[in-house]
Amino acid sequence: MKVSNLIWGLLLVLTGCQSTQFNEYVVIAGKGVATDSLWNEVVTALVKKHQAVVVTYQENMEEVLPALRQYRPRYVAVVEKPETLDRDYVIRLNQLSRRVDDDIYADFLWGIITGYDAQAAMKMVDNSTEPLVIKDAVATIMELHSGKWFDRYAWIDDHTQGLWGEKKSKEESIVTYQLPMKSLKMKVRMPDGKIKEVMMDRVNPVDEMQTFYRIYEQYNPDLVVTAAHATERNLEMPFSLGNIKPKNGTLYMDFPGNPQDLKESGKRKVYLPIGNCLIANVNNTKESMAIAWMNSGNAATMVGYVVTTWYGRNGWGGLKYFLTTPGRYTTAEAFYLNQQDMMYQLNAWSPKLATLEFPFDVEDRFTSGAQVIQDSTGIKANMHHLGFLHDRDVLAYYGDPKWNVRLQEIPEENDFTVSSEIKGNKCIVTITTKENFNLERMRGDHFKEEHVLDLPFSYFFPQRLNNPRLADGQKWQAAVDENFLLVYNADFEPGKTYTVELDID
Repeated sequence: MKVSNLIWGLLLVLTGCQSTQFNEYVVIAGKGVATDSLWNEVVTALVKKHQAVVVTYQENMEEVLPALRQYRPRYVAVVEKPETLDRDYVIRLNQLSRRVDDDIYADFLWGIITGYDAQAAMKMVDNSTEPLVIKDAVATIMELHSGKWFDRYAWIDDHTQGLWGEKKSKEESIVTYQLPMKSLKMKVRMPDGKIKEVMMDRVNPVDEMQTFYRIYEQYNPDLVVTAAHATERNLEMPFSLGNIKPKNGTLYMDFPGNPQDLKESGKRKVYLPIGNCLIANVNNTKESMAIAWMNSGNAATMVGYVVTTWYGRNGWGGLKYFLTTPGRYTTAEAFYLNQQDMMYQLNAWSPKLATLEFPFDVEDRFTSGAQVIQDSTGIKANMHHLGFLHDRDVLAYYGDPKWNVRLQEIPEENDFTVSSEIKGNKCIVTITTKENFNLERMRGDHFKEEHVLDLPFSYFFPQRLNNPRLADGQKWQAAVDENFLLVYNADFEPGKTYTVELDID
């Protein structure tokens, strides 16, 4: 493993990144990137942007592990061509992030920088240079229907067919509408397995597609959140009422007989398809939904599943961290904290669950997964054991993991502050609750409880700590590592101050 490009080597000298320890940012130049001059420019741009060190590999990503252990980065960007990216690549990268040291937690925040071509990958880098505060959004889920996080917001509903709503300005309230139902001839699979045409009351798919097509253009969102059925090649509207598809790196709405490209302003955005199957799996081709969202959709960050999803803890949990105390965490920090929360809970059930491989390639993977858990841990697996293990390594993060992109704050919900101070070999974390503090809100306000229960108190350290651990005498039930603190018995009350004392090296 070595730095393979003379230009990169000179940049390392110029930026002072020759140190053998604690480089905050590492760029991994993926297979095929190091020998491609156009893709080299993407790597060089990241090195300059973050004063980063760059490492390469020839065959397997695991080749960079010695370098990661040497540099101990807090952030890792992987520059990779889409032809190399697939489900297994994302799984291995998730696992690699936990192997820098001996504990169970991820040692760095990572993101994949890719694109339809090198120019598109460079656009991702450029679009994630200046901070972004998310104010306008569009969604295909019901759970954000209050719109409280946004100045302007519109959605089509995935719980009530034909329902949609909008909030035209920060001062206005949500107004909802109902698309007309029509009696349509539909093909339905009968109990005997045969397909039969029947008449059903249903929204005309063109009406549903047109509604999303229009609000996507009008609201010009900073954030898009979707659910419903999806694959690597399509995103369905709720209730299977039409599709968005990719072609030559461009997203289009597949209107019957008259497909139309989604209208873009060029505005950069975050795309969170947290309720979709497979959509973040590039599947070794630039002709995929993920690449089209990053290309024509200008998604400088995209977070989604590379497998079929059912339990949903990794996706919905990351969104819950992002929405709870809005503005506190960047997108990358929110999803990172959720994954460490998952690791803590897996380890609490059995330390072996932190390292078991889920059998994705087995036809009856759930029965096989339950057997793997029982054989390895002695636990008779329930839905939660299976769900956590299934979800652990299958969320892909595309984009610069250090990009400062976050929701705008909601002043009336900003009801506690957190600070930390290093004194010698101690780090003191201080939590001060205001008189309007709401414990239920800090725990996630019951958002999406069928997938994610109460959140712990969480804190992403402003700087990486060296071997932090609870000091003697602390009564907190906590997960702590060099980047974060989670407290599970944080029954805070309004108008009080609490401290968590950590020993550090």
